[in-house]
Formats: sequence, structure tokens, C-alpha cells
Amino acid sequence: MIYDLLLWVALGVVVSVMGPDPLTDPAGFGVVTVPKLVLAGVAVLLGRPYPPAALILLLPFGPWQFDMGFATVDLNWLLPRDNVKILPLVPASPFIMWYAYLSGRRLARVWPALAVFGLIALVGVAVGLAAGGDLTVWVSLATALVGTYVVPYLLGVLRRRLLQQRKQTRLSVEAQARMRERARIARDMHDSLGHELALIAVRAAGLELAPGLTPAQVRAAGEVRAAAAEATERLRQIIGLLREESDAAPLSPVDEDVADIVARARDSGMAITLDLAPGPVPDLASPVVQEALTNAAKHAPGAAVEVSVSSHRILVRNGPPRARSTARSGGLGLAGLQERVRLSGGTLSAVPQADGFRLEVTIPEDS
Repeated sequence: MIYDLLLWVALGVVVSVMGPDPLTDPAGFGVVTVPKLVLAGVAVLLGRPYPPAALILLLPFGPWQFDMGFATVDLNWLLPRDNVKILPLVPASPFIMWYAYLSGRRLARVWPALAVFGLIALVGVAVGLAAGGDLTVWVSLATALVGTYVVPYLLGVLRRRLLQQRKQTRLSVEAQARMRERARIARDMHDSLGHELALIAVRAAGLELAPGLTPAQVRAAGEVRAAAAEATERLRQIIGLLREESDAAPLSPVDEDVADIVARARDSGMAITLDLAPGPVPDLASPVVQEALTNAAKHAPGAAVEVSVSSHRILVRNGPPRARSTARSGGLGLAGLQERVRLSGGTLSAVPQADGFRLEVTIPEDS
């Protein structure tokens, strides 16, 4: 409200300067200037929510006087007059330019601006005809309309589109950040919780086969194994919700080395033999072994597992299951491994065999 009041005061001073002197001609000031002050007040009130309305109301204060201009050009070789005013200026020109800029800045639709500019052009044509209609007048009038109305409007349109582009970029960055965070959560849940739930199921399967248990204890162990499998399935569904279809597969490695992963799986009851060749261990070894052991625990409970790791080859094989699997296929682990191996230049083979399952990763010699 204070902004509008100050703007009206400034515009009122300009309108007063353009009219009769209130000291020498108070009657003329009351008849000519006071109605214009009221019109300027209405233009300021409407200019904030709808700038084109202010442009229409400020038409009487437009650049219709051709005795002052931004520049004077000598075109006597072309026009009947020696000096032609380029971009005629009046005291109210800055206010008109401001509302033309706001029209482009705030109006997303084009047709209201076209309608307003069409009306302004008609007024300009009428003024040009009234001023004599020679070529000098039309040059001054054209530069006045373009400089006072069109150029500020286009600057407003440019500003609006730049702000929209900046907003879209910010929203896109925020969306990508959310997707990365969701993918990170999904990866962490898959790598940690999925592996732990699989080991719980292995322990429960081992209890089912342990001698000396009563039927009730065997049934309880089976229920634990089934609950772990159900929790794994729910975890897979949650991971699917966290990850979008377009998300890249989780690619970050696990924290443990191969020996630690195998030792923890053995402690849970899995029968694992490890053949760790001397020399450097590839970075892919830990995630490959963990994923393979997790899948073996889920889909082949009680099966014997062989793990072989060398500098350029990772092989994990499991035999037939000793208990019925309650897990479902279609997880994201193998997809993540496939992508990581592809980025490393290697190849991954995961195929069922007559007596179990075989997962093999080969890495190029120069990796």
C-alpha cells in the first residue's frame, strides 16, 4: 500500500508538471489536472494486479508529443524536416515503460497484451494523422511506440521466462536429489537388511533340520524362517517403492571384505568353502559375493556354497536346497551387479544348473 501511495505521488507530480500551473491558472488546473490525478490514482490501483489496465488508463499521458526525444537524427536527405525525434519522451514515459514491463513480466497469456497494444496502435495512428501524417511524424511515432511499449514488454517477457527456467531447474535439481536419496536408502536397505534377513532365514532353516527337536520346536523354527522370508519380500516391495523405474541400479560397494562376509555367513549356519587366490582382490568381489550368498540363503536354504575369488574372476556356486524356499525372485541385487560389472568392462553370468545355481564374473586383465 505504501508502495502504491508513493508511486501515485510521483506520478501525480509528473502529471501536474504536464498541466496548467496551479498558481497562475487554478481553474485550468482544476479542470485539466485534477481529473488526470484521479485517473493516475486508478491506474496505480489497477496496475499492481493487472498492468495492462494501467497502460490503457495512462494513454492520455503517452508519448504523443514529438518536440522532445531520446535522440535527434538529421534525415534531410530522406524526410522533409531536418531533425527527427527518435523515441519521443514525455515526463510520464518511465511510468508507462514500467507498466509495459510488468505486463510482460506477469501475464503468461499473449492475447491480452496484443489487445492492449492494438488499442495503443490505434490511438497512435489517430495522433499521427492529427499531427499532419507526414513521414517525419510516423518515424517519431513508430520509435515512440516501440521504445515506450514494445521493448519494455519484451524485457518483461524475457525476465519471466528466465525466472520460470530458473524455477524449473531448481525443481529438477530437487527432484534429482530426492531420487538419489531414495536410491541410497533403497541400496542401504538392500545391502544391509536384505543380507541380514537372509542369514536369519538360514539359521532358522538350520534349526528345522537339527536333531533332537520336538515337533513344536521344528514348527517354530519353520515359522521363523517363513517370517524372515516374508520380511524379505516386504523389504523388496519397499525398495521398489523407493526406487523409480528410471533410477540407476545401486552401484556403491559394501564395507566388508570377502573373508568377513563369508565368515558372517558361516556363523549363521551356511556351509561355505572359500578359495581366495593370492594377489589383489578386485573391488567387485565384496558386492558380488554378498549378493550371491544372500540369494543362496533365500532361494536355496541349507545348500552348500563354493566361493572362488581371484584377481580377474569371481565364482559363486551353490548346490540344491535342503529346505523349501519361500523367497520370490525379481529383486534388484543382480540388476545392480550387472550394471556395476558393465561399467567395469567385465561380464556377469548368472544361470541355474541342474544341481543348483552358478554366478560368475570375469574382469578384464587391464581393469
